[in-house]
Amino acid sequence: MARVEADNFLGPGSESLVPHSRVPSCPSVEVFDAMSKVISLREIIAALDAASDDCTSYLDPETGEIVVVTEEERALAEDPCWEEAPAWQREMMPKIRAALESDRFLELPDRFDIHEWSIMERFSRTQNIEQIRSELLNAIHGAGAFRAFRSAIRRLGLEQSWYQFRDEALAEIARSWLEEHKLQYT
Repeated sequence: MARVEADNFLGPGSESLVPHSRVPSCPSVEVFDAMSKVISLREIIAALDAASDDCTSYLDPETGEIVVVTEEERALAEDPCWEEAPAWQREMMPKIRAALESDRFLELPDRFDIHEWSIMERFSRTQNIEQIRSELLNAIHGAGAFRAFRSAIRRLGLEQSWYQFRDEALAEIARSWLEEHKLQYT
């Protein structure tokens, strides 16, 4: 379990993934639940960016805290003997169990909801030069599509454009999810 801190969650060398200057800070004009805390869009984006197969992220709308639960922690929380776990694991169990069992916590979109392949396809289709567009679209088909795509954008000098496009796509997913749950954000 971890609390996502957008400024340092991704670690050194990943500043281009969620730069502060590109994250919109204007909430939607919809009616929001007055009982909820104002949620950090930047933290939601960071959690979406970190989504993986072996963990699930949950938002506590009352506090704005994001709780990340690994498969190992989930299994431990479901084990009737979890109280026999080491002290450091037992300390995390109340929040993990609350995230898993409480109706208050909301599960954030996972890797499959984000569907990075479709983001890569949309990016490829936005390329104005036919040769580049074709090369990128070819790269995302077949085995190793993600690796081939990353190699192609690097070779074509499109890394910065790709990460900006991807960041904007994640921001849109985050905004849509927050608005769907009627949560106010900044």
